[in-house]
Amino acid sequence: MQTFDFDLFVIGGGSGGVRAARMAGQRGARVGLAEVADMGGTCVNVGCIPKKLYSYAAHFADFFEESHGFGWEGAAPTFNWDTLKTNRAKEIKRLNGIYDNLLGGAGVKVIKGWARLVGPHTVEVGDQQFSAKNILISTGGTALVPAVEGHEHVVTSDSMFDLNPFPKRLLVVGAGYIACEFASIFNGLGSHVTQVHRGDKVLTGFDEDVRSFIAAEMTKTGVNFKFKTEVESITKTEHGLQVTLKGDGSHDDKSLTVDTVLYATGRIANASGLGLGAVGVEVNAAGAIQVNAQYQTSVPHIYAVGDVTARVQLTPVALGEAMVVVDQLFGPAAGKPPRSMSYDFIPTAVFTHPNIGTVGYSESQAREKFDNVSVYRSDFKSLKHTLSGSTERTLMKLLVDDASDRVVGLHMVGPDAGEVVQGFAVAMKAGATKAVFDSTIGIHPTMAEEFVTMREALPPRSLAAPAA
Repeated sequence: MQTFDFDLFVIGGGSGGVRAARMAGQRGARVGLAEVADMGGTCVNVGCIPKKLYSYAAHFADFFEESHGFGWEGAAPTFNWDTLKTNRAKEIKRLNGIYDNLLGGAGVKVIKGWARLVGPHTVEVGDQQFSAKNILISTGGTALVPAVEGHEHVVTSDSMFDLNPFPKRLLVVGAGYIACEFASIFNGLGSHVTQVHRGDKVLTGFDEDVRSFIAAEMTKTGVNFKFKTEVESITKTEHGLQVTLKGDGSHDDKSLTVDTVLYATGRIANASGLGLGAVGVEVNAAGAIQVNAQYQTSVPHIYAVGDVTARVQLTPVALGEAMVVVDQLFGPAAGKPPRSMSYDFIPTAVFTHPNIGTVGYSESQAREKFDNVSVYRSDFKSLKHTLSGSTERTLMKLLVDDASDRVVGLHMVGPDAGEVVQGFAVAMKAGATKAVFDSTIGIHPTMAEEFVTMREALPPRSLAAPAA
């Protein structure tokens, strides 16, 4: 009988990899984990956590201004970019330490360095080789920068947290959630932000009302959108980065000078340099690792979870997938059934200003899937802003399958939308109907109560084809 150094070897110390390694170790498995960078992956180091911290920071300028309507007087404090960077770095270092301690407490052997497969059951890290009965690849994704002329002068989202100096003029290229979040954050912190997108709306794949509404709200805060526009070239000058644009002719300025150009035009799986081809692990046309419903690759004892598979690129999804693999290999926790992973009704948030929270189908998706859909929509100024002086508005929207009365889509653009939508996601996962929503008593006065007080559906309407 063949013996191995490890029962499970994990390549990648991001959210999914750490969760799998830790839980497998707690169940008595011999586990090794290789990571070349700081523990915690994109989310902890250059993604969700620091981005949310910076989003909090960016809101304070509005809070100070709005406080005057509630009787607070005096000048607002000044913003210190270096203080924010320093405090964020301390918090991330603390989280890195927590991850290290969790792995150590579970008996996981951590190997620092780049890992690659050199045999069906063999992983090489530097000058060391380790054998493993099972292998899990959880190496995440990385930002993609097109080969535009002058691309060597641009940065990706990974670099935005430690820019030096603070960019007074920022160009954001792209219109996905990362692009929109950083546009909102740096606009709130005091940058003059221009956002360029080759399509005519932000956030492809989101509900059309949400897409239009958030663009309007971001414009009100000062973000300058240039749609149907692309970057032609970037040139470094003594005055900054000169960016030449090309588009549909609707913009007078065909060039602008900025301090920083952020490219947020997509991410690709971190699957190269892992030795996949040498052992027969297949990747798809986009370079992501192909897996089946059990997260097995084309080599059955080699698994993959998270962004490297490019299924649903969200940290909680990677965590859920990791637990499915652990339960399959080492059995579920005592008294618990084996984990399963459903990709229906996954809630998500976008930390723009204001926030977006969404779960379920967009209106166009719902109309494709269900015969008849009722749409409930509310657009209003929140109670807070009756005194704050802000013109910010909130959007709430429900989509109901008429045949079953089930709420199949719920969308919000407004303060703390993610916090609000998380709770409703539980109800929707459980199959809550519009009748259940209607019979639920609202908490007054809150914005969230609007979801249980919308009674009149919109008249039937046709939707324009979704824009890019």
